[in-house]
Amino acid sequence: QVQLVESGGGLVQAGGSLRLSCAASGRTFSSYAMGWFRQAPGKERAFVASINQSGDNTYYADSVKGRFTISRDNAKNTVYLQMNSLKPEDTAVYYCAVKWVTSSIPSLGFGSGGQGTQVTVSS
Repeated sequence: QVQLVESGGGLVQAGGSLRLSCAASGRTFSSYAMGWFRQAPGKERAFVASINQSGDNTYYADSVKGRFTISRDNAKNTVYLQMNSLKPEDTAVYYCAVKWVTSSIPSLGFGSGGQGTQVTVSS
């Protein structure tokens, strides 16, 4: 079992940057691919980015490609999401999640994630 705690959200103006962190408990963190998702008010959870176990393979939703970067530090049991050039449409609660189910599709196979961290981008 892995417990996840997201942090780093906040209020930022359009064009600004934030770095989200997700601290994971448990000794098996490095065994799993990890991902970031977001949920805006009134919308379903949406995939943002994923990273494989070793951190050398990443995948992004088209909406964030070129602006967001996912990374991980297995020694610290932490996954990060660097968000640059933020837009008002990036406003959402951001969650990290563990990829529990093996899938060749990078955006599938993830669990529900932690409590999330709110990101608000003002125009």
